[in-house]
Amino acid sequence: MPRNFLDKQRGAPGLQKRQFEKYRSSRISIFKPPTSEFPTFRIEPEPQATNFVPFNRSNSQRLYDSNTPPNMPDTEEIQAVLKTIKFPGFSRDIVSFGLVRDVKVDENTAQISIEITTGDQSVPEKIAADIKSEVGALQGIQDVKVRMEISQPKQQPSPAGGSMPTNSEAMQKVKYAIAIASGKGGVGKSTVTVNLACALQRLLEDEGKAGVGIMDCDIYGPSIPLMLGAAGRPEIENDMIVPIENFGVRTMSMGFLVDEDTPVVWRGPMIMKTIQQFAQNVNWGELEILVVDLPPGTGDAQLSLVQTLPLEGAVIVTTPQPAAANVARRGARMFDKVSVPLLGVVENMSYLEAPDGSRQALFGQGGGDETAHSLGTHLLGQIPIDPNIRIGCDKGIPIVISDPESKAAQVFMDIARQILNNLAK
Repeated sequence: MPRNFLDKQRGAPGLQKRQFEKYRSSRISIFKPPTSEFPTFRIEPEPQATNFVPFNRSNSQRLYDSNTPPNMPDTEEIQAVLKTIKFPGFSRDIVSFGLVRDVKVDENTAQISIEITTGDQSVPEKIAADIKSEVGALQGIQDVKVRMEISQPKQQPSPAGGSMPTNSEAMQKVKYAIAIASGKGGVGKSTVTVNLACALQRLLEDEGKAGVGIMDCDIYGPSIPLMLGAAGRPEIENDMIVPIENFGVRTMSMGFLVDEDTPVVWRGPMIMKTIQQFAQNVNWGELEILVVDLPPGTGDAQLSLVQTLPLEGAVIVTTPQPAAANVARRGARMFDKVSVPLLGVVENMSYLEAPDGSRQALFGQGGGDETAHSLGTHLLGQIPIDPNIRIGCDKGIPIVISDPESKAAQVFMDIARQILNNLAK
């Protein structure tokens, strides 16, 4: 067989070599990985036993996250630390207040996003400083970045720190909302609330202005319905609760919703929800003033109130007794912390006036003056001990209505005038 025939069938040696080289170069160009997309792999020494992290639920995220070294805290650990940071002036943490929006861990940096509604610049500054201090103390964290989104409350000139106060349709028709508070029970706070509301109603009627409402936030011990002589079950109109009215004062209370002998055994979240419903789902109508009767102390009800309502101010009720005055001052500091101004102090059960005009200080003297002075406000009035005040409240007829010419009724009327003057400033 001719050689050139075989060469023709198999290809000449030179041709074969050229074709093979061309094929090999094409294969190399096809399969050679670009250096920009594929890293250079190196054989690393075996890790030491001390760096080994066993698999479990708590560190599973770390094992699969190449950006987080094994010794770095995860988001759950940072969240746990954030739950220890209290909102300034409160016993609750920033997580339960709903301020924490996002938590990220990038290498050795923790990134935390906070959203807060407040008019007090010191509040976000304090929160940011506490976050950097506490989270920065975690092992592996070298830097803490806090992103703070601050917004201003809509209705309140000096707003409460925390979540944004409610700007619901019902509350938009309320011109002023004031709180009646006390540091401890037994000082006659609800008695003062009812009589002040009736006194304000009388004054506003004379001026031809809108009326007064009472929001009874003492969920555990609702006494306003009895003292005001208001009874019955509230009706529902257009998905809104219609408050019970007596003496021209519109009232909403838990006492209308439960039987007289039925205790309210609720935890804090239910208390907060109820107060929010009183503010958002009650058809208060046009009101000049909404008087809010708070339970004593500084608990969930007070916290919910300053978060829900745009309060214009607060009135502190105390007695001349030093022990009551001391507790009242502590309770009043809460409003100072959340930037709610104090309208003044009311001293209840100040003295017993004898028929000859002499006065006996049964519960001591000076508690109201001392409280007002220490809080930087003024004493609105001293309410005498009058059995008719108790009798009127038990019968559901406040003394401002039953005996308007009495000494006690005149003191209530004078306090109401001062409150109106303070609100008008």
